[in-house]
Amino acid sequence: MESLIRQYIGAYNAMNVADMVALLHDVIVFENVSNTNGTTTTSGKVAFEALARQSIGMFRIRQQTIRSLTMGDRTAAVEIDYNAILAIDLPTGAKAGDALTLRGVTVFAFSDGKIARISDYS
Repeated sequence: MESLIRQYIGAYNAMNVADMVALLHDVIVFENVSNTNGTTTTSGKVAFEALARQSIGMFRIRQQTIRSLTMGDRTAAVEIDYNAILAIDLPTGAKAGDALTLRGVTVFAFSDGKIARISDYS
């Protein structure tokens, strides 16, 4: 499971959606809970892939770095440092070229040797 997480984060950082999706269970549930932007949720690989492809255009670069990783039987909690440079202006007032720096937690759940749920909290 730890190897799946590290592969997923590596693909995320490389903006390689195909490699990200290859690690996911068909019934993947993705949830992003932000204290500033609300909650975004998708279900299934097709919806996840569409969201992932849409988000790539928002960033010049993006980097998740693992601060800590706690494994359970079928889940893992990962404390993440997130750094990115925006490629576009956002409705929040952030401008292209602005740096984003966040700290958050991502909870992964696994089924059938794949990632079945990703819940990001920041």
